[in-house]
Amino acid sequence: MNQDFFEALMCLEKEKGISVDYLCERIENAIAIAVRRDFPGTEDVACRIDPETQAFYVAIRKTVVEEVEDPANEINVDAARKYDHAAVPGVVVELPLETKDFGRIAAQTAKHVIKQGIREAERGQVLKEFQSREHEIIAAQVISTDPVRGSVTLEIDHNEAFLLKSEQIPGETFVPGEIIKVYVVEVVASERGPKVMISRTHPGLVKRLFELEVPEIYEGTVEIKAVSREAGSRTKLAVWSKDSDVDAVGACIGPRGARVAKIVDELGGEKIDVIQYSEDPAEFIAASLSPAKVLNVILDPDGARACKVTVPDEQLSLAIGNKGQNARLAARLTGWKIDIKPESGFWGEE
Repeated sequence: MNQDFFEALMCLEKEKGISVDYLCERIENAIAIAVRRDFPGTEDVACRIDPETQAFYVAIRKTVVEEVEDPANEINVDAARKYDHAAVPGVVVELPLETKDFGRIAAQTAKHVIKQGIREAERGQVLKEFQSREHEIIAAQVISTDPVRGSVTLEIDHNEAFLLKSEQIPGETFVPGEIIKVYVVEVVASERGPKVMISRTHPGLVKRLFELEVPEIYEGTVEIKAVSREAGSRTKLAVWSKDSDVDAVGACIGPRGARVAKIVDELGGEKIDVIQYSEDPAEFIAASLSPAKVLNVILDPDGARACKVTVPDEQLSLAIGNKGQNARLAARLTGWKIDIKPESGFWGEE
């Protein structure tokens, strides 16, 4: 080991952010293991690397005894006093290894540890970068699709990620080379590097798309209060304005519906209902059932988050929606259990 080795460690610290002390500790441990392997039976090895003085020290520790029974780990008094003039039975002395004894081991071990350290550091940097983008939208390029599982392999900043079939909008198809937007749900560390969980069905995708498309949301004037979504079919978005002069719903829809239309296109034609949020539960519930007209809302007097909603007879099916979708999304959006009845009375009422 020489000055070039320590200079290389310093460069790694600057370029990759890997601590020199960390690398030296890893190399010390690895060299100790390698020495024990090359000197069978040896149990105790000392290895010290000092980046300050650029010095290496490798030694085998042996216990001083009157009569040697285990040559690999014991040394007699006379031999021990070559290394420590005060050696007496029972003490441990260190037998330094010459460079020719450990130089090859050290060089190979250091090379391996440094390579491993670089890989770990790069994985750590990628993990940190992706974690900083959790709950955000990122652009990804389609590499390939799995015709059996239906998953899509994407490239994100020179790293691969997989968009599972369950996280794709029903009916959408992908072409290699195509750039698509995905929502980063979570990033976790794994042995193979960062595992990025991405989605195109998550409600957060719609929320972030509106933040990108609507300046009033990005600036904080308009706030998205809640989102409920059935990907590929319909989304309900509740919005509220901090400024009484700014129409939250109008801002999200945009001139002639241009803003919401861009998001609908991105989501493959998914319908989007933009709803005015209200602190008044009855008003919010009534708005959430849009496009149906609500005649009145009666909240459960016992304090449970449940209510009964009355709608015109001819709008009952509209309020409930296809297979109950409109009512289901409204309930998720508001957090209330909604019981819908026609103006003429409950269906099935005696």
